[in-house]
Amino acid sequence: MENPKTILVTGATGYIASRLIPLLLNEGYQVRCLARRPERLQGRAWYARVQVATGDVTRPESLPEAMQGVSAAYYLIHSMASGHGYDRVDLESARNFSRAARQAGVEHIIYLGGLADPRDPALSRHMRSRIESGAALREAGVPVTEFRAGVIVGPGSVSFEMIRFIAEQFPLMVGPTWLRHRSQPIATPNVLAYLLAALTTPAARGQIVELGSQEVIPYIDVMSRYARIRGLRRAPLLLPGVPVGFMALFIDLLTPVESSYAVPLVEGLQNDSLVQDRGPLELFPEIKLLDYTSAVQRALADTHPAGMERVWLDLDRDVVEIKHEGMFIDYRRARRSASARDVLESLRRRAAGGLRVGLLRSFEIDFSDDETLRLRVASRLPGQAWLEWRVRPAQGGCLLEQTVFFAPQGLPGFLGWYLSNPLQRGVFARLLGSI
Repeated sequence: MENPKTILVTGATGYIASRLIPLLLNEGYQVRCLARRPERLQGRAWYARVQVATGDVTRPESLPEAMQGVSAAYYLIHSMASGHGYDRVDLESARNFSRAARQAGVEHIIYLGGLADPRDPALSRHMRSRIESGAALREAGVPVTEFRAGVIVGPGSVSFEMIRFIAEQFPLMVGPTWLRHRSQPIATPNVLAYLLAALTTPAARGQIVELGSQEVIPYIDVMSRYARIRGLRRAPLLLPGVPVGFMALFIDLLTPVESSYAVPLVEGLQNDSLVQDRGPLELFPEIKLLDYTSAVQRALADTHPAGMERVWLDLDRDVVEIKHEGMFIDYRRARRSASARDVLESLRRRAAGGLRVGLLRSFEIDFSDDETLRLRVASRLPGQAWLEWRVRPAQGGCLLEQTVFFAPQGLPGFLGWYLSNPLQRGVFARLLGSI
């Protein structure tokens, strides 16, 4: 039997990579993850099934060892979080990676970049950086399949979370006039299917493949249509002269997208993001593109604790409160001297006896196994909520993790969370302390 090929995946803590890795493993590939901080991967469900190599594309000396024995490599990283000068960092990083790949004998690089017309004289720095990074990856001579995508629709996608949180919260969606620029959103499952298929499609090597659905939709309509799918009445109001910095601050405060990401993303909205050539898509006839409505419906169905990437575990803190994948999340952990089995049995008895958490009185079991008990809140709420406990053996007893998930629907859901948050913090802390 032929040994499975080793595939290198960069950006393993990122949105696309973290969802691609399980698919690669299920196909029988040996996966090696390149990470600057490998400890950040330990909370991922697939961690025990992958190799982890410590490396940083900004430090070329760290790459040769990670590349040894690699057949193909996914380049799924960017440097937007580094702030000013990120485009220069992106360019040099791509060159470092491609040189190391050539020297290690890597046969194929697969890159996910941004969808834009490189001939556009007003192309934003962010979109130009994505395109130039693809060119830099080709410089060393390793065959590259470059996919270019615009708005990716799926829970956890930065662009989709920005759309979701704005459309959910604001009956009047105020924005700049350049939100009339057009896009062709694509569903996350479609993007993943193309990335995976590239490994077994030799004709795709050396190709630039532009990804987008058949529909051409202005950015403001992307938000308006999301709202209609959710049953929310929303009206757009586009104003001239809205500064990029103001929009980025607004997004940073009210969505999961941090300002370091928001600035280049907002700049990118000033360009059309359209497929210019659909020809290369014919290399993948088995992939059927979802339309925008179907993509949003799929993303909403996938907004659930069971499929969520638990990025808060990367922080290794006892208390974390974040916005992530369409939800507000309150995570807390504590050590207990009792055994994990005894604590979990106590929790099951408590749930069966009629659990009360603040104003919440009605719960149903959503999931239960040897480590986890997750309850769904059955009370009527402007959204959906879950309460989850995970109990694992630890030295001297066990580690108890408590996570509250709330997926708000519309402005009432957001206001309910914001206004009750000071009380909720105390309730959740007391609940953990009482176990």
